[in-house]
Amino acid sequence: MKFTEFGFDDRLMEGIDASGYEDATPVQEQVIPLIMAGKDVIASAQTGTGKTAAFLLPLINKIITDPHEDHTNNALVIVPTRELAIQIAQHMEGLSYFTSVSSIAVFGGGDGNAFVQEKKALSHGADIVICTPGKMMAHIKMGYVKLAGLKYLVLDEADRMLDMGFYDDIMFIIANLPRKRQNLLFSATMPHKIREMARKILHDPTEVNISISKPPEKIIQQAFIVYDTQKIPLVKYLLRQKNFKSVLVFCSSKISVKQLTRDLKRAGLKADEIHSDLEQTKREEVLMYFKSGRLPILIATDILSRGIDIDSIDLVINYDVPHDGEDYVHRIGRTARAEADGTAYTLVSQKEQRKLAAIEKLLGHPVPKAEVPAEFGETPAYNPGSGSRQGDGKRNFKKPFRAQGRSGQQHSR
Repeated sequence: MKFTEFGFDDRLMEGIDASGYEDATPVQEQVIPLIMAGKDVIASAQTGTGKTAAFLLPLINKIITDPHEDHTNNALVIVPTRELAIQIAQHMEGLSYFTSVSSIAVFGGGDGNAFVQEKKALSHGADIVICTPGKMMAHIKMGYVKLAGLKYLVLDEADRMLDMGFYDDIMFIIANLPRKRQNLLFSATMPHKIREMARKILHDPTEVNISISKPPEKIIQQAFIVYDTQKIPLVKYLLRQKNFKSVLVFCSSKISVKQLTRDLKRAGLKADEIHSDLEQTKREEVLMYFKSGRLPILIATDILSRGIDIDSIDLVINYDVPHDGEDYVHRIGRTARAEADGTAYTLVSQKEQRKLAAIEKLLGHPVPKAEVPAEFGETPAYNPGSGSRQGDGKRNFKKPFRAQGRSGQQHSR
């Protein structure tokens, strides 16, 4: 379906054309007409399916074409992290460029100037407010946020917000909104707690499901079964096997991020890090360099596993096995976005084998195991049911490095 078929206002179509949009993704094709018709929506869609535009476009269109109160905040988009708030605000700026729709991102960690700007916008009224729950709740408690005329509420990455403990904050915000409003809830997964929250917030919603909890088939997934001491040398090896233009490496701890970044830099690889110890301005600077292609390798904690809007990442490396299957899907979903192909490597130590087995159960199939080059010496056998004890089933590959692809065939590298 073409974007010209949705009946958007000409001013919005200018922004759509300037952003290079032509064909709608499946979630956009299903969700946009429902939002345009004023329906409440609960949508389940994996990362990278275009859901941000799926709610921004009809919201912008409704604001510029439907009557609404002046000097009030018209739409509230609640997201789990400041990074996602910034990305949606940037996306919003491009799509609304040729319209008069105003927007602001409201999140924690800013300086005094940011607070003054937020207070001014929230007290005078912005068309679309993109916010994190804790910071928005703090503003509301101060008494100046104009919400009486609010017509639209969006909860994005709702499952993530609940995982991060934001339920009470979200319900506080909603208690301060007009009862009559349009509600949109987006979540990568639909566990029971999300459905319970949806029943409290949404009114007779239409449900849309797009590929729940499954990574795109075009991602080549490979797992390397190794000892902990082999991880950093293997990452260096993998990064030198092919000229990857954009690589995102996920670690489960800040310590691992810092150590890996330091070792890659010492090896002459152009890499940098992003984690919660960095100042917000530094995080934004590193992310900007990565998005622009000037930084080819970014090592991050799970702060970036959801919401980063970059279509050109061609390799994701899980330096540590994610804590659960949902995190795995979100991490590797950073690659193979839009029409591009992608590769995801996961490095699995002995103590992480049961985690990988749980992920494989969620996926419904094994993650292909890649043979580790002989130069790395002995590696553990993959035997998660044994408890992955030290010394279980060592093996030593003497063949050239060969990795399994999507259909299980062998590919030489």
